[in-house]
Amino acid sequence: MRSRTINVKNPTGLHARPASDFTAAAAKYSSSITLKRAGTEDEYNAKSIVMLLALGLEPGEEAVLTADGPDEAEAVEALTSLVDSFDE
Repeated sequence: MRSRTINVKNPTGLHARPASDFTAAAAKYSSSITLKRAGTEDEYNAKSIVMLLALGLEPGEEAVLTADGPDEAEAVEALTSLVDSFDE
């Protein structure tokens, strides 16, 4: 299992378009992928647009990205880079 704390830099948070892009990218991996607001216990399936929208990460918030499976390292790296690119 691999985890990394990420910071949501996008001025609109992880909503609508960025969440859609994130779930599409997460779906490419066979690992189980979750996101949770830093400091909380509730994990959300990162392959579900509905779950990510329910999580409602706002700009500047930190979240913990976790992947568990055969391609976990690759998934965490790629999804972290994707979230970082949302502010561009």
